[in-house]
Amino acid sequence: MAKYDLNAPEPRTRTLDSVTGISKKGLPSGTVGVMGALVIGLSVCAPAYTLTAAIGPAASEVGYQTPAIFLMGFIPMLLVALGYRALNSAMPDSGTSFTWAARAFGPWVGWMAGWGLIAATVLVLSNLAGIAVEFLFQSISILMNNPEIAEISDNKFINILVCLCFMAVATLISYRGMTSTKIFQYITVIFQMAIMVWFIVAMFVGAADPANAAGQLPELSWFNPLEVDSFSAFAAGIAVSIFVYWGWDTILTMGEETKPSKGRLSTESKAAMILVLILVVLYVGTAAATVAFAGLGETGTGLNNPSIAENVFAALAHPVMGPAAIMLSLAILVSAMASINSTAISPARTLLAMSHYGALPPAIKKIHPKFKSPYVALMLSSIVASVFYAIMRFISEDVLWDTITALGMMVCFYYGITALASPWYFRKTARKEGFGAVLSRVILPGIGGILLLIVFVQTTIDSMDPAFGSGSNVGGIGLVGIIGVVVLGLGVVLMFVQARSTPAFFRGEILAKADAESDTSAMPVFDDGLGS
Repeated sequence: MAKYDLNAPEPRTRTLDSVTGISKKGLPSGTVGVMGALVIGLSVCAPAYTLTAAIGPAASEVGYQTPAIFLMGFIPMLLVALGYRALNSAMPDSGTSFTWAARAFGPWVGWMAGWGLIAATVLVLSNLAGIAVEFLFQSISILMNNPEIAEISDNKFINILVCLCFMAVATLISYRGMTSTKIFQYITVIFQMAIMVWFIVAMFVGAADPANAAGQLPELSWFNPLEVDSFSAFAAGIAVSIFVYWGWDTILTMGEETKPSKGRLSTESKAAMILVLILVVLYVGTAAATVAFAGLGETGTGLNNPSIAENVFAALAHPVMGPAAIMLSLAILVSAMASINSTAISPARTLLAMSHYGALPPAIKKIHPKFKSPYVALMLSSIVASVFYAIMRFISEDVLWDTITALGMMVCFYYGITALASPWYFRKTARKEGFGAVLSRVILPGIGGILLLIVFVQTTIDSMDPAFGSGSNVGGIGLVGIIGVVVLGLGVVLMFVQARSTPAFFRGEILAKADAESDTSAMPVFDDGLGS
């Protein structure tokens, strides 16, 4: 492959094969810089919301090794991030997993990778709305000094109605385009990050307080994954920890909308790598602080108390922050609200790309003439997420816990496929460019993809146990397992239906299978910084 000036701006205009190459979809270019992309990525990951929803399920699986499992969850994410970075440098496309897997493995695998991403996002959108509803009523309860108000969220009909309102507001903001989304995210991210730092410090201080019977200082064994009792518990914990990191790749779906880069990495790739590093420090630190303060008791604020497992910070807010508990409640509320808005970016752009390339009906690819947003795809993903939440609220005892676990499975599935697309796509050119290219584009992403698919298979098998997750089951089969199988099975059915409707994509006539050596529609891949 030819050498390129690493200091030259990354080209954003491509001469494309009109039949089998990647192509633009009408999204506005040059609207998002590194900081804007980073803020949107933080908003999608929503640290305040993510941690309150994930620490309970993680602690129930691995106990004191919760910090270790969050640290281990970072490792496959880092390996996958290298593959994503390489693929995005060669093929910046809003379809990300769908487009890259289709180019590497063919249209059928690409379609399922895209479906996995969409399914995961629908699951998390419903979960986000549920968390927002609970913290809305909790915040009002604290302000009014009336604990009974917080219990209003337990009413299924009120819960669902308020959830739909949150979804509608977030969808409206995204509908008005990326600029409106970015301004909203700056405000909410700064607020939630400041409160989270305050909360973490307060938990460490409270853990050392002799008056806190459950408190204890962190131990090195908490950071040792080898202390986990079994591989099943380890896999379940990894699936949950992957959930907390999930969402960083949303930045890469904005590859067609980011500003040109002046360095060797694209704007979105820079933001994605910075984001992953911020998350690992924040998550491992929060996990250690929470375990240190609350302990693993089965009553009160203990992390093995099933009554608080799906929303740990709601139970910890007042014990940790006292009169300032309202600030944590508001931080989680705005975190969930902002994440509903920003998370919708990913499925909308994946649906847009799938429709653009003929893998879904053409009506989905419409771009709003004024706001330049993929408004049909956005509306579709929001409606499906709302319906899914309403159904789950009636059939699951702990809907938030079960959707998080099922989400982890979906993420492992499509991340694993996408990570493996990198070594397969670059298998010929990487060898010619030296060891650095082989390591960053082939070996490390390959290991990450294999690890995630192993976790996916193990978690899918274990989730069939009715005791898995919250313990909800249908006919003696775990609800989490049913969700996973039904969601993926539905994807297979829809894929075959679409193949009969528009067979050109599935014959490889629109987005053809290729590799880095033969792909004439790909952009130059810049130096990975690992040397040769």
